[in-house]
Amino acid sequence: MSRRVVITADDLGREPGTTEVIASLLAEGHVSATTLICVSPEAERAARRVRELGVLPRLHITLTSERGVPRWRPLNGAASIAGPDGTLTDDPFAFAARGKAGDVIGEADAQLAWMREHDLAPVAADSHAGTVYGLHGRSFLAETLQWCARHGLAFRLPRDPEPYMGGPLPPPLAAAHEGAVALADSLGVALPQTIATNRRTAADLGTYERLRDDYLRRLADLPEGTSELFLHPSREDAVTGPDGIVRTWEARLLRDPVWHAALEREDVEVVPGWWS
Repeated sequence: MSRRVVITADDLGREPGTTEVIASLLAEGHVSATTLICVSPEAERAARRVRELGVLPRLHITLTSERGVPRWRPLNGAASIAGPDGTLTDDPFAFAARGKAGDVIGEADAQLAWMREHDLAPVAADSHAGTVYGLHGRSFLAETLQWCARHGLAFRLPRDPEPYMGGPLPPPLAAAHEGAVALADSLGVALPQTIATNRRTAADLGTYERLRDDYLRRLADLPEGTSELFLHPSREDAVTGPDGIVRTWEARLLRDPVWHAALEREDVEVVPGWWS
């Protein structure tokens, strides 16, 4: 076997600044994949930009809004995932407490249909803010994997979760994860070997160099098979608060000669997907 990695820029379509940064990184060849938020007002323009580049994004199933941008609306208006004003909450715990599986899958259907209607038929999906994984309460993994199987989609669920979680899962979560991987295999849903991203704030990191060193370590630790590193590059002025600094650092990392030298030195092949 060999080591392969999908380098993904998440959140295409979040807002104009993020769309422009990701489109530039795609055009420059610094990322090998991206994921599209369909519920944002920016989604139409983002879809047009990637079509012009000849890039097929993954469906970033989006069931919550984000702080710092106007709240998004679900495409199918499902009551259990929308608040009284018809928008998606920005609290993933509130979503997990009230969301119903039928509404989650109905919204995933609507977002997939939106992409297909815009000539972007995805071959894989993942979960924005990890809302279907059960990290914030109720898990919707089984329903999501069955949905992926019906539509022939791969899904971002790591076979080995430790690099993402930073260590072993607690026993109940470990058992649930093992069951989800077994279900995916039985359904024929392709999964990455592992996934990794930065989960620390600018205050935790302190400097760009610490973020870069962390990603260099993650790159060196990639196992055999196909894994995914997913980042959230953007402009600092496009994302309010300290998250904007980290997103700027991630955009800088992807253009950093030190990063590209490490990819070559580690003999890791960059690929567009973990599915065959």
